[in-house]
Amino acid sequence: MFILKRPHDPGKRRLKNTSRFTAKINALILKLQHSRWLSPSWLACIPLTAIIVGVWSLAAVAQEDAPPLTPEIVQGYLNIAWVLIASILVIFMNAGFCMLETGFCRPKNAVNVLAKNLIVFALATLIFWAFGFSFMFGGENPFIGGGGYFLTGQSETYGLSPFPEGLPVSLYFLFQVAFAGTAATIVSGAVAERIEFIAFLLFSVLLVGIAYPITGHWIWDASGWLALAGFKDFAGSTAVHSVGGWAALMGAAFLGPRLGKYGPDGQPRAIPGHNMSIATLGCLILWVCWFGFNPGSTLAANQQIPYIAVTTNLAAAAGGITATGTSWFKDGKPDLSMIINGILAGLVAITASCDSVSYLSAVIIGGLAGVIVVYSVGFFDRMKIDDPVGATSVHLVCGVFGTLAAGIFGGANLMIQILGILSIGGFTVVLSTIFWLALKATVGLRVHPEQEFEGLDIAEHGMEAYAGFLKDDVGPGLGSSGSSFPSKGGSVSSRY
Repeated sequence: MFILKRPHDPGKRRLKNTSRFTAKINALILKLQHSRWLSPSWLACIPLTAIIVGVWSLAAVAQEDAPPLTPEIVQGYLNIAWVLIASILVIFMNAGFCMLETGFCRPKNAVNVLAKNLIVFALATLIFWAFGFSFMFGGENPFIGGGGYFLTGQSETYGLSPFPEGLPVSLYFLFQVAFAGTAATIVSGAVAERIEFIAFLLFSVLLVGIAYPITGHWIWDASGWLALAGFKDFAGSTAVHSVGGWAALMGAAFLGPRLGKYGPDGQPRAIPGHNMSIATLGCLILWVCWFGFNPGSTLAANQQIPYIAVTTNLAAAAGGITATGTSWFKDGKPDLSMIINGILAGLVAITASCDSVSYLSAVIIGGLAGVIVVYSVGFFDRMKIDDPVGATSVHLVCGVFGTLAAGIFGGANLMIQILGILSIGGFTVVLSTIFWLALKATVGLRVHPEQEFEGLDIAEHGMEAYAGFLKDDVGPGLGSSGSSFPSKGGSVSSRY
């Protein structure tokens, strides 16, 4: 008996095998779907791993091409890091000046003071980048530099050694422009509450672009005639503070006092600041930032840095203490504004010799500056030089004293120090006078009395710092923010 078998059907077998394979794949996918390995966090690791591997490979190639590290290269990198930090600290001094000057002025002028202090560093950056930096450090002329405008020169153009022996040009510029902006900011406080905004901006451009870099070239460029003579000003008691102070003094003199500052008998009247809290904050910011100003002037990461930091701090502390005692003895009260200015006076005075005086000498210098600044404020008041924040006393007078102290305590030649003070002071006074008179003849210097009475926030900027808050209603002689103004025939406007 024969059994007939179905002929073999390969198509059906393939279909059956395919179905089995598909079922296995589906089962595998289902299993993987419930596995933690396909969670979103794990899936995100796939491209991240690829990136890490790629970057690691590139880094390995770059490391093979890079020169080997040497002690000189490491020291160069440390110098860059330190001077960059110091530059940032000096730039942040602008915040301290904003707070200090605003607190010492009246609330109706707060926006104006803040705007001036903020915009002046922006202007200083661009002007110093264009030609100020070149005037200060370019070329080999003993009077004025040149060449390499807009930072287009190489290291040797500005008297720098190539890296790693010297700093990169870009970093050296950043550090120096912070100092240039500080010199212009000093002027802001002395002329506050009555100057035309445009006049201040134009003067800042002229100061940072011409006057400051020329005298700075004399002191800090190796080819400058005062540097060759042996004049000592380590971090700028004269180069920055006195130059800004001389310019501020001439500005305050040409502007005249604020309305109501002097009574009919010529005696000065107190116009108190509106917010001593932020003025104190500004002082503390400046104190901290001075650790970039003075120690940063080493321009290198070396063992001088902590020593300079200590002498700087000792002088500031001594200045604050002696100013407190002096104002207490002189006026019967420990005046907070004098404490603030005493600390700043000590900082300014020690700046010229902070690298070379002993700790005891630093205390003496700072302590004497604290006494000097209290009597200096009263002296300028009697001379009818109205300086709302005491900038001329702190920066000019104590800057001059600190420069002399470098000859008395710091080993510099005292006669050369006096020569430097007189030459830089005379040059700055003459040039500043020309600038102020030119501005007075063109754009004008002082706002109208009605605008001054109303407040520069409204008159110049159309806004208020404390919108919605109640203002004081005392008379104009006491620095009010009242809404009324004497008539055109009144005694206030008739004086102008």
